[in-house]
Amino acid sequence: MSSRNLEYLLAPRSVALIGASDRPGSVGATVMRNLVSGGFDGPVWAVNPRQQLLAGKQAYAKVADLPEPPDLAVICTPAQTVPGIISELGARGTRAAIVITAGLEAAAPGGGTLAQAMLAAAKPCTLRILGPNCLGLLQPRIGLNASFAHAPALPGNLAFIAQSGALATAMLDWARSANIGFSCLVSLGNCADVDFGDLLDYLCQDPHTRAILLYVEAISGARKFMSAARAAARNKPVIVVKAGRYAEGAKAAASHTGALAGADDVYDAAFRRAGILRVDTTRELFDAAETLARLRPLTGERLAIVSNGGGPAVMATDALISGGGSLASLSEATVQRLDALLPPNWSHGNPVDIVGDAPAARYAGALEVVLADPSVDAALLIHAPTAIVPATEIARVTSDTIVGSARPVLTCWMGGEVVREGRELFKRSGIPTYSTPEEAVSAFMHAVRHNRNQRQLMETPSSIPESFVPRTAEVQSIIAAALRTGRSLLTELEAKQVLAAYAIPVVATRAVAGVDEALVAAREIGYPVALKILSPEISHKSDVGGVALNLASDAALVAAARAMLERCKERCPDARIEGFTVQSMVIWPLAHELIVGVTTDPTFGPVILFGKGGVDVEVLPDKAIGFPPLNTVLAAELISQTRVKRILQGFRNVPPVDMHALQRVLVQVSQLAVDIGELAEIDINPLLAGRDGVIALDARMRVVPTQIAAADRLAIRPYPKELEETVDFDGQSLLIRPLRPEDAPQHREFIAHISAEDMQARFFRAVKALPPSELAYLTQLDYERAMAFIAVATDEHGETETLGVVRAQADPDNVSAEFAVLVRSDVKGHGLGSRLMEKIIRYCRERGLQSIAGDVLATNVRMLQLAAAHGFHAETTRDGVVRVTLALADLAATARPV
Repeated sequence: MSSRNLEYLLAPRSVALIGASDRPGSVGATVMRNLVSGGFDGPVWAVNPRQQLLAGKQAYAKVADLPEPPDLAVICTPAQTVPGIISELGARGTRAAIVITAGLEAAAPGGGTLAQAMLAAAKPCTLRILGPNCLGLLQPRIGLNASFAHAPALPGNLAFIAQSGALATAMLDWARSANIGFSCLVSLGNCADVDFGDLLDYLCQDPHTRAILLYVEAISGARKFMSAARAAARNKPVIVVKAGRYAEGAKAAASHTGALAGADDVYDAAFRRAGILRVDTTRELFDAAETLARLRPLTGERLAIVSNGGGPAVMATDALISGGGSLASLSEATVQRLDALLPPNWSHGNPVDIVGDAPAARYAGALEVVLADPSVDAALLIHAPTAIVPATEIARVTSDTIVGSARPVLTCWMGGEVVREGRELFKRSGIPTYSTPEEAVSAFMHAVRHNRNQRQLMETPSSIPESFVPRTAEVQSIIAAALRTGRSLLTELEAKQVLAAYAIPVVATRAVAGVDEALVAAREIGYPVALKILSPEISHKSDVGGVALNLASDAALVAAARAMLERCKERCPDARIEGFTVQSMVIWPLAHELIVGVTTDPTFGPVILFGKGGVDVEVLPDKAIGFPPLNTVLAAELISQTRVKRILQGFRNVPPVDMHALQRVLVQVSQLAVDIGELAEIDINPLLAGRDGVIALDARMRVVPTQIAAADRLAIRPYPKELEETVDFDGQSLLIRPLRPEDAPQHREFIAHISAEDMQARFFRAVKALPPSELAYLTQLDYERAMAFIAVATDEHGETETLGVVRAQADPDNVSAEFAVLVRSDVKGHGLGSRLMEKIIRYCRERGLQSIAGDVLATNVRMLQLAAAHGFHAETTRDGVVRVTLALADLAATARPV
């Protein structure tokens, strides 16, 4: 349901407490006291059938007696009463409730649980519920304390959402002592209705919230969460701490991929894909929020350190390198300028040790020189107190340099009381300041990781070097045949056939029933060969001695086969031995063994794994997790998270691998996961990668029957290929299809063909060209909430060009959408705009939207005529702007497929 009616929860004008009490220590008494004492300027009504006066206010016997429907109800009555109270509130017109009561997982009289009965009672009137089993919420800006927290919250601009009420109260207490304020503090409880995704959607647009902080234990509704988080993270910092980092259940996984892809790794990948910054502790939540608020945006990651002592500088450097940061290399010109400024015994490099007797002017001068170096992206200024110059004086002199710098600067004033005033001076100037070098470097790395995540959101992928058309029907036939026989594991040969159907290079492999057939296959393939046991019960063949490599003759093959049979019968006596597989022995000198796989997470669905492969893959794990669908940018980012990435780039006499081929395999495996819902696990191990390409040497796949559409399993809605449509237009054939991230270069060329007048009409401002960030925003669609269709023409040479685009952005509740249409200026007047408009109207109606609307300049006569021709209602909303709206429900009778 997302953000619908959340304004009644987070910005109510009146509140009723059902279960109010005067019994000391009770939840009802505590919540009542907090509501009355918080400074809320709307009416607060108490509901209690046995009291007439509570906390100095009139009490009402039941909901029906209230003078008017409350915007927000807070419920702390026994669990069995909650469904009925929700029903009464909904009938009166209340649209939000906080259910503090616990125990709603108990059985309801009519069947199901009390929680299910509560939601059923709320559904007819769209009454939103926070909880049950929650602390409540605090909105200091409006004086609302609808919780049983022990203390109020200070007003501020940080939103804090926690699944744990106990942690919320602890953080509230700590924040008060640190003078940290909140725009809101929300305890989610059991998330029966309102969850992280809902609140992210609401707070994304909240002008009073500068950053959103999350304490997460588990996510439900993965696709909604990913959509909401991605939208929010584009708008403001979203920072998360996730409890439960170690999932021991992964040990029971049957595949290498399943064992390596632990639950916490999947959450980590989800946060990164959404653009969220993850930190390790609750304290870091606030530190990171403060850093991102005060620090200028990073343009790079190279840090320069300026310090009046070698020890603190070394501590900062150690923290930087161990945290994965980069130390800037000062240019020769910078070193020469510092030579002229600093004593002869300065460090002559980065870190810049300006020596312990440095006066304030030396700090400022050294910092100015360092910040002028093009190889420096940010600086950390460290001061350890001395008796020579007051710390406050140094802070005063350097603050002007820091504030005036185009590059971000962090400060570290080490010590206690003697440096307190200097730190306060920095805080008043909006300069991030810390008490230890490690804290300062940690803050810098928060900014680095946040910058990486944001940059990833804005990067546009290139096209796959060679396009491929998967043979999906062939894969479905192989899997259906296996499931019909009751098998969940495909044979090695079947698994390789699946890979080949998706254009993934595989080594030539034959399945044989015995030793004699293995000899024939080896002679036909050509020695040397590899021999592997073929058994549906043996998953990891190397573990039981079921692999023999580099067999160069008939004699070697026969000996290896017989020994292999003996070993497998001894180690796996119950396994059915169906024969062997014989494959060509691929000998690529200096190539690398990698693993690429897919496993299915219970929350987020299919995930992609990449890392170092081989038989020791679980002993020395080096892996990264990503989410399908992948494109080339996301594939490259996935590879970059591993340590093996450095080896793949080449070193000494080892050449770099073909990175395009490796990225292409990741994209192809991702597409396999997108298309085939029955695929629960995939292991390609090893995937051999070298300078001439990649090839799969072994593959394992587990399949399961499913009634769920393949795309519906994914946390991120994939490219909807089924919406592609070919139409005749002005004597030529056009493909109208959804816009893809890979279309960015073509879209840039499309924009270049739009006249200045048409750009003004579309964007309501003079636009010559779109910056990369805006182009990325327009082409990287969340298909769950947004759609853009482009009309693509292909010339006689096979080159494609975009002639027009229409887009619709739905609200989080999927009720209405904003639309826009743009046709290349040189093809206007031929009906393409009308074709695109029809396409988006049909799409929005099929998605269940109730209306679409858009703003049009009054001077844009052609667009107003197009809207009128399609039944839009026009209304002038402000000078020079007309609002056009189409009610889609009215078109149901004329519906036709998209």
